[in-house]
Amino acid sequence: MEQVNDVLSLIDGMIGGAWWFPYVLLGTGLFFTFYLGFPQIRYFGHALKVVKGKFDKKDDEGDASHFQALATALSGTVGTGNIGGVALALHVGGPAALFWMLMTAFFGMTTKFVEVTLSHKYREKDESGLIAGGPMYYMKNAQFNIFGKKMHLGWLGAIFAFATIMSSFGTGNMPQVNNIAASVQSTFGVKPMVTGAVLAVILALVILGGIKRIVKVTEKLVPGMAILYFLGALAVIFTHYENIIPSFISIFSSVFTGSAAIGGFMGANFAFAFNRGVARGLFSNEAGQGSAPIAHAAAKAHEPVSEGMVAILEPFIDTIIICTLTGLVLLSSGAWNQKFDNEFQYSDLTILGEVYSDTDATDQKKLYQHLVGAETDPVSLFTGELDVQDGSIKTVVTVLHARSIAENVKILLDGEPFSGQLTIKDGQVDSKDRNVTFTGKSLVHSSTLTTEAFRMSFLGDNGKYIVTIGLLLFAFSTAISWSYYGDRATTYLFGTKYIVVYRMFYVAGFFLASFADTTVIWILANITIAIMTLPNLLGIILLHKEVRSTVQKYWVDFKNDWPDEKTP
Repeated sequence: MEQVNDVLSLIDGMIGGAWWFPYVLLGTGLFFTFYLGFPQIRYFGHALKVVKGKFDKKDDEGDASHFQALATALSGTVGTGNIGGVALALHVGGPAALFWMLMTAFFGMTTKFVEVTLSHKYREKDESGLIAGGPMYYMKNAQFNIFGKKMHLGWLGAIFAFATIMSSFGTGNMPQVNNIAASVQSTFGVKPMVTGAVLAVILALVILGGIKRIVKVTEKLVPGMAILYFLGALAVIFTHYENIIPSFISIFSSVFTGSAAIGGFMGANFAFAFNRGVARGLFSNEAGQGSAPIAHAAAKAHEPVSEGMVAILEPFIDTIIICTLTGLVLLSSGAWNQKFDNEFQYSDLTILGEVYSDTDATDQKKLYQHLVGAETDPVSLFTGELDVQDGSIKTVVTVLHARSIAENVKILLDGEPFSGQLTIKDGQVDSKDRNVTFTGKSLVHSSTLTTEAFRMSFLGDNGKYIVTIGLLLFAFSTAISWSYYGDRATTYLFGTKYIVVYRMFYVAGFFLASFADTTVIWILANITIAIMTLPNLLGIILLHKEVRSTVQKYWVDFKNDWPDEKTP
């Protein structure tokens, strides 16, 4: 698994984790924001009216209402990114990472507006009579003017569709159930494999019913789960009311400088905060990824721009509201930089050959450089035999786990203290010795961190139930929606007869990911997001003139149909 992790990290570093990827993503949203005159602000009120069905017509064609399409798209985005993803961003990039998540959402509101408008405009019906839409269809059907030549980009649509199938596993499937299983295990003691098996059966029952059953489930799940999590988060935040203003200040104070070391947190530079904040923001709201347009394509509408209006609301609800709440929970409670008792994952574990202290300024600097990948004075990685007696390490080393110095480290074998020697090479435990378990106090991340933050309030241990139930509902609804995205991509590439095959693999992957390594799954998610996002961003940029003319025509037609309504 370590070798798989290394390979995936290398690939991620060349695309989703590359320095240029966040600039491409934010730059596209920034371009369209100015090009279209800040539609996320000007059209916001109008979007609320559209989603309520105020401008619907009886002969509108589609498989779902505006609200159902919004609920399905939201269920696809409101998931582990809102609970575990925010925690991971803060863990890696500090409070400033939350600022970049919010910026991704603000400009992402415009990106969503554009991609949904184009996808809705070029949607089709499949062989069974259901609506099939998404970026692959505008790539295939729209005329692109490239170097003075008009052409269709069906091949780019095929790349996007393939990436969508891959991303349905890397975004909507595997990280979701992995976080659910981990949270259920820590809260109720249920083994991940059992959780995965039960949920896989339920998932199969839902997705076999297709879009009709999916929208009926999501329109009921989304409002309920949002209210539950919203009230729980407010309870935590107001328990630490004195920290609300300092928490807000910390988000903005270190935006361009990076976050300083505090508590168990060793610090993060601007690059880490920016890159991971944008990456987690995209994972949360998927603006630019091209996933939500697939759900919106099924909405009943007589023209495409109104559905683009509805899409403006998604990043606002998903990231600006829900992710901000999670961020304030983590910051106001102080959980983000505190160490907690936990079981170590090998992918987060490094053994250093010298003794380092997180209270010594010199050691802090060395460890900071190691963690951000800028080692001018490298730390010493341990290589050799690690002597362990009765669960305690006797060799003079420092155990680094989850980007922090671990304390009270114990090594267990089948639940009992281990005695013997472990082979360590370049700071990593040899694969033959990975039958032992490392435990101790360290920083934690993902859903585990959010769970701890909820417990640090007047809710006490009851807080973990809110996170677990919220995560279960959020993540499970995401898996449902992404199965629909994947089967529309399968339809585009292979036809409707292969949808059943895709769904079988989807359910099987869902089960297997419930007990796989968390870090590997998050890296896989980053890769698949990037592979899906880049073709979509290229497509919408090439069609920027068509977007503006389509929007202009919408307002002319709207004024004719609704002369008494004010236009932005």
